[in-house]
Amino acid sequence: MSLIDKKTVERVADLARLHLTEEEKEDMTKSLNEILEFEQKLANLDTDDVEPTIHAIELKNVMRKDKVEESLSIRDVFLNAPDEAEGFFKVPRIVELD
Repeated sequence: MSLIDKKTVERVADLARLHLTEEEKEDMTKSLNEILEFEQKLANLDTDDVEPTIHAIELKNVMRKDKVEESLSIRDVFLNAPDEAEGFFKVPRIVELD
């Protein structure tokens, strides 16, 4: 059973301003129908005995302990910087102010 036809794909492509070849339209029609058929299989699954879950697997954050360690000095941080001003990297302006 075909849920999406070529005309629907052409209409959606037109709305999205996509220029598809005839081959791409055929491929897209086939792909979308396969996706919708799979979705229909999922919709028909019996989930009456399945507990609702937020996540499929239980996840736990594994955090390391914070440690104070030796780091680069400010001087070393800016050693290879092309330009620096008042402790910040200075970069060319990309946004013009009115």
